[in-house]
Amino acid sequence: MNGTSLIIISGFSDKDGVILNRRLSKHYQIIVINEPAEILSLLDNEVIDLLLCNHATEDFDALELLLHARKAHPETIRLLIGQLNQNEIHKAINEAAIYQFLSSDWSIDQVELLVNRALENRELSYRHRHLSREMKIAEDVLKKLQVKQHSEENNTRFDKLVYCSPSMAALCNLAKKASLTNLPVLIQGETGTGKELIARGIHQNSDRNNQPLLVHNCGGMSDELLHSELFGHKRGAFTGAISDRLGLFPAADGGTVFLDEIADISPSFQVSLLRFLQEGEVKPLGSDQIIKCDVRIITACNQPLDNLISKGLFRQDLFYRLNGFQLNIPPLRKRIKDVEVLANFLMSKFSREFNRKILGISSTVLEKFMLYHWPGNVRELENEIKRMIAITEGGAFITEASLSPHIAALQTNVNSEDRGLSLNGQSLKQKIEEIEAKIIAETLIKQRWNQSKTATELGLSRVGLANKIKRYGLASETSVA
Repeated sequence: MNGTSLIIISGFSDKDGVILNRRLSKHYQIIVINEPAEILSLLDNEVIDLLLCNHATEDFDALELLLHARKAHPETIRLLIGQLNQNEIHKAINEAAIYQFLSSDWSIDQVELLVNRALENRELSYRHRHLSREMKIAEDVLKKLQVKQHSEENNTRFDKLVYCSPSMAALCNLAKKASLTNLPVLIQGETGTGKELIARGIHQNSDRNNQPLLVHNCGGMSDELLHSELFGHKRGAFTGAISDRLGLFPAADGGTVFLDEIADISPSFQVSLLRFLQEGEVKPLGSDQIIKCDVRIITACNQPLDNLISKGLFRQDLFYRLNGFQLNIPPLRKRIKDVEVLANFLMSKFSREFNRKILGISSTVLEKFMLYHWPGNVRELENEIKRMIAITEGGAFITEASLSPHIAALQTNVNSEDRGLSLNGQSLKQKIEEIEAKIIAETLIKQRWNQSKTATELGLSRVGLANKIKRYGLASETSVA
């Protein structure tokens, strides 16, 4: 029990007062007073948890004292002991509002049990009131901010890539098919779209997942350094080569190598890479030894290699070697439906990392996210979420106040349906097909990929639906994971 609970005992004989004090003082602070004026004064100046009065003393009106206590300090628990007539019982219950009373033949065990239960119920009642108030406050905040609760059922995952748009579903479906082969994969997409995440997903879903995935960025490196990093070198092969280096290709034998910014390698190194892809052999710098390597190559670039080939900056034969599977990741502005699920996923992820309890993201913030064009793609969204979490108080929602100024300045009064129906550089036929694919994908998810129910809801035949699924590259991976 709470040792700080303060109890007043009044109206008892000296003997009974001693008995009660000795037993109850084991758990509570006890004050024995028999003067009503002193008791009322003490109630005014101290927080008294319980008032225990005896009605048997003729010169001590316990009922009148309890009545005054109820009016001035209703939070104090009131207990009464003694033999009462019918009128006194009525007054004790209805006017003094006592918690409970015992007859004059009470035992100390009864009194102790009654005191314990009264204080326990008082504590439970206090907690209930405060929890109810906190829940009411949370409900009011949710209504005020119009927070859209994020549901994981609407998301699909490919390894660590999160999406819900049909275009990303089709892309990840192709990536999963690519992972079942040993063909090289070329991933093209703007900076920050998640090319490395796609590469890691392909490796994790392949039969090479027990072997290493090694990653290297080819941008801004000399041929000599790049040769050393990928093929290895022997000690003394060039200035600064103070020890042997194995190289990424030999180190990843049996696994996968992901080369980012492949468009930046020089024409001379393109020849070296082409030779490796043809023969599966590397020759470290400064060595005559040929090393055989069983490595799967995944490459990525942030600009279409077709343009570089037409300008004579990239070898066409190397492109064909790298282009076993080509995956073109759409920028975030062209799959704006993914923004909300990504924002909620990143909020959950980084709030855990920052050890910050964030309750959610307000609908106003999500609306502005949907309006923004995200030139930095998912990486920019990730940094924005990190910054917003850092400046949001724990136990609160992310609101418009924490947005970056250039995003906060966007106007949200444009009808969202009108925005979705704009052509954005597409032909009318392309836009209609995009809308049709989106509706079919959403209905399939809703019906948990039951094609009969989906066809009925869409007013299509089952064969017609199957043809459209094939035409738009939809697959069951777009259903609820």
